[in-house]
Amino acid sequence: MTQTTKALVFDLDGTLADTPALITELISGVMAEFDRHPTPEAVRATVGRPLEASLASLLGTTAQDPRTDAAVLRYRERYEKEVLTWGPQLLFPGVGEGLARLREAGYPLGIATSKILRSARSLLEVTGIREHFDVLACHDLVTRGKPDPEMGQLALRVLGASAERSWYVGDTSTDMQMAVAAGMHALGVSYGVDDAQQLIAGGAEQVVSSFAEVVEVLLDER
Repeated sequence: MTQTTKALVFDLDGTLADTPALITELISGVMAEFDRHPTPEAVRATVGRPLEASLASLLGTTAQDPRTDAAVLRYRERYEKEVLTWGPQLLFPGVGEGLARLREAGYPLGIATSKILRSARSLLEVTGIREHFDVLACHDLVTRGKPDPEMGQLALRVLGASAERSWYVGDTSTDMQMAVAAGMHALGVSYGVDDAQQLIAGGAEQVVSSFAEVVEVLLDER
């Protein structure tokens, strides 16, 4: 690939996988085990952000606190049983078919997610879409997470792609901020965590309400 290559990079939770509601419920359950009872709105606002920092903010601790470590461990134990077991049903409508169309059109595809690599790989494998992606840029592979551009830059570097021609697709304002900071085009999806107004405020060039529309926008930009 040359640096004129156009790549398509995606967020995972709330963009490809319909996990925010399940994750919100799971985090609330974990918090209850630690005698914390944040509102559903407070919990949902943490979805898509690095797990350690999110749980620490809800616990009122720091990312280095032993209670945070214990909550992270408990979350990951429950995640495997309460989320991953849904398998392909976790995908938003049209994701599998849409990714196949984008691959058939010749685009290199990547993931840039606040999940750690092991968790991202597990989710992609159980939903059956791992084969579509050439790179997984995850939180534990970079020094600074979203909205810093490092994660997007990592994906582009591995794909050998030009930021100016490439797109990042995500469901939060933080996703949009990362894309803009990395010099990529930012496409927001309003069916995840943040609404259209929040996505535009974060820097989205366009906002769509279904994955089918994501595919049409990206194919129209050939």
